[in-house]
Amino acid sequence: MADDRKKEGLSALGHSTPITITEYTPQVLESFSNQHPGNDYWVRFNCPEFTTLCPITGQPDFAEIRISYIPDERMVESKSLKLYLFSFRNHGGFHEDTVNVIMKDLIALMDPKYIEVLGIFTPRGGISIYPYANYGRPGTKYETLAETRLASHELA
Repeated sequence: MADDRKKEGLSALGHSTPITITEYTPQVLESFSNQHPGNDYWVRFNCPEFTTLCPITGQPDFAEIRISYIPDERMVESKSLKLYLFSFRNHGGFHEDTVNVIMKDLIALMDPKYIEVLGIFTPRGGISIYPYANYGRPGTKYETLAETRLASHELA
């Protein structure tokens, strides 16, 4: 297993990792080879304790971040994803921007067939915000999937 991690270039998995990240750091994201690239299947991550900062007031914003994707050749390594999401704790970003940044960073990392990111932010000032962003690979059935899911999106 250790040789597999080295071959894939994974550095966080299997090692003690003190949380020393103090700012937004997409460089901590790592990926590995999908063992079933010919299959279409969903991978879903839930981060129920996500925090970021309001860029105007500096007040903390709390959310559950849900990431679902259909992988192609590469997949995100879960410990690196956790460290990456932790890196938003001292980062100022509007809810909508944060969800789109997470999605775009994961697209750059994995080039998935399809991905969607939902932020379920707790109320501040009496208003909840639930931004949703998705992407399907252009020119494929996944682009159509993205259009369909965006058009019919509701908080599930």
